[in-house]
Amino acid sequence: MHINVEAFLSTLPIMGKGMAGIFIVTATIVVCMLVLRKFGNNK
Repeated sequence: MHINVEAFLSTLPIMGKGMAGIFIVTATIVVCMLVLRKFGNNK
């Protein structure tokens, strides 16, 4: 099995942007849940 190293290295920035996007969306959801828990608990 032969891996094209040049093609792999050229896809790394695209994969990095995808991972960053997933991290940002997950962090946004977590922050929204924490804010809703803080301001939504009126008991």
